[in-house]
Amino acid sequence: MTDSVYPERDDSIQQLEMELLLEAVFRQYGYDFRNYNKAHVKRRLVNRMQQLNLESLSELQHKILHHPQVLAMVLKDLSINVTEMYRDPAFYLGIRKEVIPILRTYPFLRIWHAGCATGEEVYSLAILLKEEGLYDRSQIYATDFNTEVLETAKKGIYPVSKIKAYTLNYQDAGGKNSFSDFYTARYDAALFNPELKKNIVFAEHNLVTDSVFAETHLIICRNVLIYFNRTLQNKVLELFKDSLIKGGFLGLGSKENIMFSTVQDQFLITNPNEKIFQKKIL
Repeated sequence: MTDSVYPERDDSIQQLEMELLLEAVFRQYGYDFRNYNKAHVKRRLVNRMQQLNLESLSELQHKILHHPQVLAMVLKDLSINVTEMYRDPAFYLGIRKEVIPILRTYPFLRIWHAGCATGEEVYSLAILLKEEGLYDRSQIYATDFNTEVLETAKKGIYPVSKIKAYTLNYQDAGGKNSFSDFYTARYDAALFNPELKKNIVFAEHNLVTDSVFAETHLIICRNVLIYFNRTLQNKVLELFKDSLIKGGFLGLGSKENIMFSTVQDQFLITNPNEKIFQKKIL
């Protein structure tokens, strides 16, 4: 009987420790992970605890509150940084075929790429806009709460070892040129053309706590909502809805959706497979 009770008790204590840790991070630093997917957060925190040779999440909380370098580690652990150029090429093909013709009717475009991580998907969109003749009348706002990954995004330098996979993605996404036209390879790194940054503003923005980006024509936020619980997903989707013009577009990740959300009735489905939606005009 003892063996069956204590593991459950340990789990409940660790759960409590995690909740207290997240509350402490929010109160002390303003980063709010309290409505992130619990399993995801627990897995990341326990992994960091073990790497630091700590005995409990309570010890990790103490380290976070008193050692800024540990906070930086945890913020990196909890941020979503899995990305690549033209990730899910069919999504970009959908943008090219179904969204671009409508965006072309506007004299100027404001585009928000939320949760941009290290920037590969932002440059993917910039290239697409350039090929479609829309880049020079577009302003792209690329945001993330993690300042470290934003610095990587601003540089636009990626391992040359990934370029072969990125090139295949680009071709599958309907690329119209040679992908090598958009970067310079030097040694083990590929530097994307500085002109692609001309109309990109990289900025810190926290989807959980920060406010609306007004009057945007397109919002892309892919594979971020899956790490949030339903309450936070609804909050962020409301933020996107309020940030879009009527008739504006929202692109989500392959495992994400607006179905059964609080904004469901305010969007049309443009591409159900690639999770592209359009805010209703009326």
